[in-house]
This record gives sequence, structure tokens and C-alpha cells, in this order.
Amino acid sequence: MPKPQTVAFQQLTKLHVAAFRLTGGRLGGEIRGARVLLLHHRGRKSGEERVSPLLYLPDGERIVVIGSKGGSHTHPAWFLNLREMDETEVELRGERRHVSVRVADDAERAELWPRVVEIWPDYAAYQKRTDRQIPLVILEPPAGP
Repeated sequence: MPKPQTVAFQQLTKLHVAAFRLTGGRLGGEIRGARVLLLHHRGRKSGEERVSPLLYLPDGERIVVIGSKGGSHTHPAWFLNLREMDETEVELRGERRHVSVRVADDAERAELWPRVVEIWPDYAAYQKRTDRQIPLVILEPPAGP
């Protein structure tokens, strides 16, 4: 049986996704000035389709999502799922985009991390809270036609 806080979080996530979709991102598309997208991913064990609202950093045509899980010592499930995927879809304010998926390498992370902390200063505290390096995932237009 799931913990009550897990059930509550799942219900809150469903409400967030519904509000985002109903309003084209006008509701739920921003939190404290940081932009939010809906990330589609498939459960690596269950195979079930999932949608997670996440903060993101726009970077030209690229989108950067942050696997912080609030500074937990484990990666978020969506990150573990994405590592098994080459491509996925995201929903941004009224737009659905097909994207390729890759984890930022060390040099990219070093360049992007200060910008990530700028949009959500709590990320710096999250990184201090855990021994794992918080991963940055780059979502970009797929190569080729």
C-alpha cells in the first residue's frame, strides 16, 4: 500500500497536469518565475506512459531539465526512465514537441549549472544535501528528417 504522502503527491501531479493542459500552460506553466513543462516518459519497468511536470531552463532550441528530486540521495523516477529512452515528447505552453534525450556531459553541466541555479536558487541547496551529482538532461530537436 502506497504511503499517504505518495498518493497525495500523485493526485497533486494529476491536478497540475490537468490545469496545465486545460489552460495551455497559463496555469501551472510557471512556478516562482521558473518555467514548467510536461515531460512524457515510459516506465522502464512497467512500460506505462507517464507525464511529469518539471521546471526547465530554455537554452536556444534546447531544453534542460534538472534531476534534483529535492536533493534526495536517489534519482527521480522520470530521470531513470529517460535514461532508457532516445526520444520523447514535452508539452510547453500550448505546444507539443518531439525531442531527443541525453544527459549533459561534465563540460555542459559546468556551463549550465549556474544558469539552472539562477532560475531556481534552491537547486544549490539541493546539491549540497546529496552526495550524488544532480543530473541535467538536455532535450533537443531530433537530428535528421
